[in-house]
Amino acid sequence: MGSLQTAFFYDEKCFWHGTAGLFSLFLPVGQWVQPPAAAGLADSPESKRRILSLLQVSELAQHLAFSTAPVASFEALRRIHSADYLERFKALSDSGGGELGLVAPFGPGSYEIAAQGAGLAVQLVEDVISRRYRNGYALCRPGGHHCMPDQAMGFCLLANVPIAIEEARARHGVGKVAVLDWDVHHGNGTQHIYYERDDTLVISLHQEGCFPPGYGGANDRGAGRGEGCNMNIPLLPGSGHAAYAYAMKKMVEPAIRRFGPELIVVSSGLDANAADPLARMLAHSGTYRMLTESCIALADELCNGRLALVHEGGYSETVVPFCGFAIMEALSGRSGGVTDPTFAMFEAWQPPARQIALQAQLIEEMAALHGL
Repeated sequence: MGSLQTAFFYDEKCFWHGTAGLFSLFLPVGQWVQPPAAAGLADSPESKRRILSLLQVSELAQHLAFSTAPVASFEALRRIHSADYLERFKALSDSGGGELGLVAPFGPGSYEIAAQGAGLAVQLVEDVISRRYRNGYALCRPGGHHCMPDQAMGFCLLANVPIAIEEARARHGVGKVAVLDWDVHHGNGTQHIYYERDDTLVISLHQEGCFPPGYGGANDRGAGRGEGCNMNIPLLPGSGHAAYAYAMKKMVEPAIRRFGPELIVVSSGLDANAADPLARMLAHSGTYRMLTESCIALADELCNGRLALVHEGGYSETVVPFCGFAIMEALSGRSGGVTDPTFAMFEAWQPPARQIALQAQLIEEMAALHGL
């Protein structure tokens, strides 16, 4: 397995997803919301494109397998989404764009672009399972973890990770899959899709009450056959590296070991960084390196190294590329010769010992809910 490369899937078309109308951060311009001086919608292509750009100009590029992938088939999309939703999405996309849910605007052609993004996730999981690549990252855009079977939400138009998982099950008979969502916002779409199933462990590590607004979900453990297969770990706003490290050690790693998956898929949002405009956490590139290294060790221990990371959010054009780069260094086991200029400042911003101790206590209380 050591001789296999790490893959990085992307497609230029995914950077072309836009919106109908003018937005400022996530609000449509109008009434009291003034037109932005620059940028616009927080979910711009730039933070994602700059991950790719940084990789391509670094020493790491020669050690990665860059690739695109076919568009996800309608059959693959239908395993998760209702025909009615897909038809409405396609029709609105063809007619210039609009919105099919909460904070999920899109423009002309976004249906095909979203299907392309889902296709990147499908191909990555396919190639990790078949051992074409050791592991890899799919730079999907738009994201997917908020999307419901019949409703868009939170910049997410198709449920990329569930689409990829169910396609792998259809093609290869894959059994147990563990999904770790470290996007700073709760992965409510993925939770909804698998809430009553026992073949998929869904763990969401997120900022308490951030998005969907007001939701934490620490007591939501799944239902029916899926009881015990859903784990939410809401962290206090302002939590930093130590909180993520303790949550991994105390809850995530033991839960995944207990579940015993054949594949680990990460919903990789990079928006817990200390400069993200849509959250208030204090993670840095070292946090994402640590999270990735933990998942690599789990995958090597439990499922022959099968690990796939699928991009979700992350809205700081300056910081997101360095977080993504740290992940790719960890996945490939190589140094890319790039120094993160924000690391020292973000380290200095870490919360005081009393807050770290309080967050650790809250994590222990949540762990007890799951018998950990």
